[in-house]
Parts: sequence; structure tokens; C-alpha cells
Amino acid sequence: MRITMIGSGYVGLVSGVCFADFGHDVICVDKDLSKIEALREGRIPIYEPGLDQLVAENTSTGRLSFSTDVGESVRGADVVFIAVGTPSRRGDGHADLSYVYAAAREIATYVEGFTVIVTKSTVPVGTGDEVERIVRETNPSADVAVVSNPEFLREGAAIEDFKRPDRIVVGLNDDRARETMTEVYRPLYLNQAPLVFTSRRTSELIKYAANAFLAMKITFINEIADLCERVDANVQDVSRGIGLDGRIGSKFLHAGPGYGGSCFPKDTLALAKTAQDYDAPVRLIETTISINDNRKRAMGRKVISAVGGDIRGKKVAILGLTFKPNTDDMRDSPAIAIIQTLQDAGAQVVGYDPEGMDNARKVIENIEYANGPYEAAAHADALVIVTEWNQFRALDFNRLKQSMRAPVLVDLRNIYRSDEIRKHGFTYTGIGTNLYQDA
Repeated sequence: MRITMIGSGYVGLVSGVCFADFGHDVICVDKDLSKIEALREGRIPIYEPGLDQLVAENTSTGRLSFSTDVGESVRGADVVFIAVGTPSRRGDGHADLSYVYAAAREIATYVEGFTVIVTKSTVPVGTGDEVERIVRETNPSADVAVVSNPEFLREGAAIEDFKRPDRIVVGLNDDRARETMTEVYRPLYLNQAPLVFTSRRTSELIKYAANAFLAMKITFINEIADLCERVDANVQDVSRGIGLDGRIGSKFLHAGPGYGGSCFPKDTLALAKTAQDYDAPVRLIETTISINDNRKRAMGRKVISAVGGDIRGKKVAILGLTFKPNTDDMRDSPAIAIIQTLQDAGAQVVGYDPEGMDNARKVIENIEYANGPYEAAAHADALVIVTEWNQFRALDFNRLKQSMRAPVLVDLRNIYRSDEIRKHGFTYTGIGTNLYQDA
């Protein structure tokens, strides 16, 4: 099939490349000329494991190409995906749909013959209705079916998620699109990936409901972790104990500094705003948002307490700046609020991240950047693990102790056992365990 992907950001690029790898002919479109030129030269603007190899393989076969020309890319396409950004709108928290609607107008201008227009971007309930209205208004003779097909990609594991999905959700109000979308996903459908057809509005809500539930699950275990610290319990054991219950499951039950990233913060907020507009407020999600926002600065205060309550003039080394490992994404990363809290208290902060430092420089000011964990920790009064990159899982604590001013580890991801760290003469602070465990 001929597929056009409008928007070559994270979702559009990963989706387009994977469709091409299935054997479809794909054009990824973006208004950013520098991005398109980079992609044509094999330079990938985002960090996602394995993506560069797939781009190279599929461009060499001719199945994948890149363009800034919307008109030429849309003409003759069987399916046109809209995969543009939907950030939180400044001022009220609603999803900003201006890019989606602009894309719909351009697509409507150039479509030829029957075309399925698919919203891949995460959008509030009713967006597909408005996209269809815009298309009809812009080009009354356009023969189109507007479909919702939300993505469920995890940054750092997006290719695996696309090729081996838990489910493929397709929302449609025009049955002509069913055959087309089945053909688009046939390579996955043959592998028995569930293809779930719903109404368009139901599909739009599924994406928000899924992200909100996962965010709520993370926030739940974080609150249980706080309780564990007060009652001398261990949150990792609690997580395992409840996660073995098949009704609950173990995923997203890892206590930490709060969720971040490109999806959960904006999607929970957009769902809450939509629910308010429809006079059906989602109180659990509203509370989840508030708890998560407060938690990030609370983690900064945990670091301050771990060094004795006064951090002015002291050096703190932060390991991990991105919101999760295996990505360079800094959007709503807990590290941002943690560092701001430390800076407000007078600390000198040095940070290191394997992939995220270029993006970190754009959002975090007045900190030093190191070339590795040991350089970051040199002469530090505390070492703080914020993101659980694999290279932080086997640190040499004898080496760290020799170079640090004070042997203090604050492990906000619980990747180490406190008794192991204490053997090396460190004071250990984790999440959901005894607050402070001295050597």
C-alpha cells in the first residue's frame, strides 16, 4: 500500500519506518527541512535503539522516503496518517490541536480518489469528528474516511512495541476503512496481534484511558512507598506481593521519583480537561496529576535530607537526566524539578546522562555536565540516581568513595540493595525503605 505519514517526529518516524519494513511504500513528511535533509542522509533526529538501522535498510530498498512536499506526498496515497504533535495548550492544559487541524486542511486539498485519513496523534474525544468536518469544508468532493488509530509506543522500546503490539485499536465510522486498515496491519494480524475495531470516539478515549490508568498505577505505588518509609516496610516487597496477583499485574509498580515523558503528563491533563468540559470529572486522574507534580520536588527535598538538611554550597552529582532510560527525551523529566529544588537550596549540581545531555542543556540551566558517572561524582557530597540507565547498575563504589567528598547515595530507582551499598561505607537512601541507612 502507499502510505503517507504527516509528521516525522517520534511517532510518525517510528510508525513510518516500521510500515516500510512490513513492505508498504511509505513517505514521511515534515515541514522542517533540516530534519528531512538529516533523515535523507541517515542522521536520526531522535535516539531510539535500532531505528537508525531500520531507516537505512528501508531507504536503500526504496520503500521509505522523506519529503517536505505535502501535496505530492498525499496525491495517490491509499492511507494518510496524521502524526503531528498535540502538546498541552498554554494557559488551560487542553491538548493543542492546531497542528492536527492544519494537517487535515492540507491533506484535504490534495487527496485523490478514496483515501483513508488516520489520526495517529493522541487526541481528545471528538477530534476525528472535527477533522472530518474540516476535510468536507475544505474539499467537498473529497472521498475520504476518517479513522482513529492511536499509538501505544514506549520510548526506548518503540520498534518492538510496534511490531509486537498488545493490540491494534482502530476507530471508524465508515466501514469502507475497515478493509484498508486490515490490509495496513495485515503483517501483524497474521501474527495474531489483536485488531480491535471500535467507533471513532471510543478509540480516541481508549488511548487516554490507558495512559491515565498507567499513570495512576505509578502514582499509587509511589504513595505506598511513602507509607512504607513511615512504617518500616519495604515497597519492593509490597510491589512484588501485590503484582503477583493476576488481577493487578507487576508492570508499572516500581516506585520512583514520579512519571514524566511526552505522554503521561499531557495526556492525563488533557483527559481531565475533557472530562470537565463534559461535566464528568475524573477525580482520580486529577489527584494523580497533583500528586505526581508535587512528588518531583519532594524528591529534591529527600536528597537535601540525605546530606543533613543543609545543602548550600555542596556538590550533588545527578546520574540520569532523561525521564526514562534508552531515550534522549527530557520532556517533564523528574530530573528537571529535582535539580531546580537543589539549586533553590543553594546546591552546586553536576549531571550526566548517556544520551540526553544535548536536550538537557536546552531545559536545565546553571549546572555542569560531566563525561561519565565517575567524573560527575568527583568531590561530590551526594550521588543521586534519577534515571535507571544500565550503565549505572554496576558502579564501582570503592572508586566512588575514594573520589567523593562524602559517601552518600540517594537511589531514586531502587536499583541497588541497601546492604550491598553499606558494605562499601556509604549512607544509602532509597525509595520506600527506611529513610536513612548508615554504613
